[in-house]
Amino acid sequence: MAEDLVNKGYTVIILDDLSGGVLENIPKGAKFIEGSVNDYELLKKLFDKEKFDYVYHLAAYAAESLSHNIRRFNYENNLIGSVNLINLSIIHKIKCFVFTSSVAVYGHKKPPLKENSVTIPTDPYGIAKYAVELDLHSAYRNFGLNSIIFRPHNVFGERQNINDKYRNVIGIFINQLLNGKPITIFGDGEQSRAFTYIKDISSIMADSVLNPKAYNKVFNIGGTENLTVNALLDMTVELMNISSYEKKYLKVRNEAKHNLASDELIKRYFNVENHTPIKVGLQKMIEWVYASNRVKKELPLKDVEVPINLPEGW
Repeated sequence: MAEDLVNKGYTVIILDDLSGGVLENIPKGAKFIEGSVNDYELLKKLFDKEKFDYVYHLAAYAAESLSHNIRRFNYENNLIGSVNLINLSIIHKIKCFVFTSSVAVYGHKKPPLKENSVTIPTDPYGIAKYAVELDLHSAYRNFGLNSIIFRPHNVFGERQNINDKYRNVIGIFINQLLNGKPITIFGDGEQSRAFTYIKDISSIMADSVLNPKAYNKVFNIGGTENLTVNALLDMTVELMNISSYEKKYLKVRNEAKHNLASDELIKRYFNVENHTPIKVGLQKMIEWVYASNRVKKELPLKDVEVPINLPEGW
């Protein structure tokens, strides 16, 4: 999205702590500052110096299942860090605050998931995301801070961190296959998800601030082609031309069996073109993985606050 904004002529300042990203991902023409949304003093200096018109807040630690066991870390990063940005956006009269929430706010609701559905998140990650949504609604009512909230789901594509074994199933599969490790699947693998190719949504989000009709609304954004985890693995193996591998089915996690988010609302406000087929986007991602040589050993689990009921294999 930053690359898209640079190409459109915006002055782009990127703040990232590099806990999941790498310097090579920074687009030419953008200014990079290494730091965290938890560093309020740094944020104050940035807002004072740069005189931002818009804020795009995508920073989060998005390991949803792990969030049960890193509750403090989850809320400090995903909630308090967000509030830091919201406070400064109010003070500096930001024109629009774009926030990436998550379909995790719906919890275990029966699909299709619609924006006006009752939201009952079932894990600390979803709770934090929904709390930020509520805070943005409050900031608009009390201070006039405009925002656009997007709820993406299962985003994948080039430049994704594929060395984190706790989030992004496609990256996990690719990493395990290239490292010759058993492929771990929670439950029977028949749970289904719609996967979202990154370039299908990045431009929509980048351009959203130019659409005042979308201000102070919430939108699902992402793919609508459901696929089971087993079918996803078969597709990945085929595209990577892997001849031999081992599957390892683990104890089922506490997660929704099927998820599918409706895209009816976003089509009324934005020019949403046909979604990239999962197989096409996956092929592009795999080609990037081979070309970039980004595969490393999976990062070890650390700083667990509640070492109880961790998913099998973690």
